[in-house]
Amino acid sequence: QVQLVESGGGLVQAGGSMRLSCATSRSIFGSSTMGWYRQAPGKRRELVAAITPSGSTNYADSVKDRFAISRNNAENTVYLQMNSLKPEDTAVYYCNARPIWGDYWGQGTQVTVSS
Repeated sequence: QVQLVESGGGLVQAGGSMRLSCATSRSIFGSSTMGWYRQAPGKRRELVAAITPSGSTNYADSVKDRFAISRNNAENTVYLQMNSLKPEDTAVYYCNARPIWGDYWGQGTQVTVSS
């Protein structure tokens, strides 16, 4: 069973920073585009950022220049560094692994940004 283990959520004030981490198995990580999605109450889940196995990245317009996704291939971990956080960034953040054969999700971690 594929597991994606997320950590790093919590409460932060507007303007602050937070880093999310997501670890999975080597067999999944090395072959996957890794992504972070988020879902706010009453809204659809949306892509925040993604990174391919070769390191190419993609960001939602709303987080460009504030968030940075990275991956550590030796530790099978993907990170999302979030800076200049805004109340509208409040959501449950989900880690996603997408190898060619599947689509896997973490359990989600709550990020709350207070104004």
